[in-house]
Amino acid sequence: MSDSRFPLDGRLPAMLRGGKPVRGLFNGLPSPAIVEMCAYAGFDFIILDNEHGSAGLGTTEHMLRAARAAGIVPVVRCFEHDLPRILDMGASAVQIPMVESAEQARRLAGLVRYPPLGQRGSAFSTRAAGYGAFGGAGHTQRSNDGICLIAMIESPRGIAAAADIAQVDGVDAVFIGPNDLAHAMGHGSDWNAAPVQQAIEQGLRAIAQAGKCPGIIALTPEDEQKYGALGARYFANVSTSIITRALAQAAAGRDTGLRY
Repeated sequence: MSDSRFPLDGRLPAMLRGGKPVRGLFNGLPSPAIVEMCAYAGFDFIILDNEHGSAGLGTTEHMLRAARAAGIVPVVRCFEHDLPRILDMGASAVQIPMVESAEQARRLAGLVRYPPLGQRGSAFSTRAAGYGAFGGAGHTQRSNDGICLIAMIESPRGIAAAADIAQVDGVDAVFIGPNDLAHAMGHGSDWNAAPVQQAIEQGLRAIAQAGKCPGIIALTPEDEQKYGALGARYFANVSTSIITRALAQAAAGRDTGLRY
């Protein structure tokens, strides 16, 4: 699945099932160069953020090209109505926000896979199929085997349904969004509030017990250690946070550790 001839990078399913931590980051900046930089820095995956980011679909496709060329697995966070085009562009995974039930997760899983596993519409003239060069049964099989669905749970209702969502065939990982969860629970942006942390722990443990890969934002090594002890293995930082922190250090005259 990692054969570089194919536009589709199919390494993520094995990474999510492998039992080891995988590290990536959310990126809402419309820049293929940022994608390359994240790859060269050593991240396993990048989440192109089409929920909160500013990239249009054309730029998103260029960012997918940059990811394939630089060797980083591209995930796209997008809304359900954008799934067909995002998949046809060659995303390795889609990460869908605000999943709150097993029924919703089953519907999404059906949209991600071609028949007989789902109901995804076939078009082999797309980038994912090499504009026809790699279409047909081979592309169908590579896609069904190599594309992941990552469900995001970001509300108390989603936490309560975490085990049911994780058990849905076709859901490869479940990612808890702590900021939206904190807001939904009445704690604003304070996702370190005790009730929010208790909900996160409940969700991560339920996902792990269901046999799927739990994901969470981890901004520090301490976050990764804490959530890893609860079963999390799919860790995401945030590109703008990393860049802003490095810029602030440079502006203050502190050594960022970078060499040019």
